[in-house]
Amino acid sequence: MSTEVQEILERVRVLREIEDISAETLAGELGFDLAEYNDWEAGRKDFPVGALVEIAARFKVDLSALITGKASKLNTYCLTRAREAPEVSRRPMYGYWNLAYHFHNKKAEPFLVEASPDTEHKPLAINTHPGQEFDYLLEGRLLVSVGGHEMELEPGDCVYYDSNEPHGMKALGGSPARFIAIVM
Repeated sequence: MSTEVQEILERVRVLREIEDISAETLAGELGFDLAEYNDWEAGRKDFPVGALVEIAARFKVDLSALITGKASKLNTYCLTRAREAPEVSRRPMYGYWNLAYHFHNKKAEPFLVEASPDTEHKPLAINTHPGQEFDYLLEGRLLVSVGGHEMELEPGDCVYYDSNEPHGMKALGGSPARFIAIVM
């Protein structure tokens, strides 16, 4: 397990301990399966980004503070220049870059996501998290599954969905798929 992942796990654990909340209580409050939550906190599985968004909201901390350990400070606007967004390493087959990492008290978390072409030949990695999500495909082709409904997206296509529904995506056509994901 990487140092970065270990630090995130420790921050989540400390937030729980500060409020004297058990893992079972937190998982129940946020609608997470307890066994899966325990796997996340133990480092046996990666926390999905959507779960980290919900945990940050529950404890009233910015996602960037939870992930990086540094507090965001901007509250009027946040400019993120090309190639300056910090990468949020969550799953090896996806790259996530936080596009508004310095903005304080965000109502949504915008990410640039890249699905590796390697995902095409693997089963969909299905996950769920409370809230809603909006995905806009910039380049490549992307298979998106939401609640068992599969859709192929091409550049310019988008999908908005209830992220409590089982969902996943993978690149198609042997090339990476890049998209904007906004988690609310």
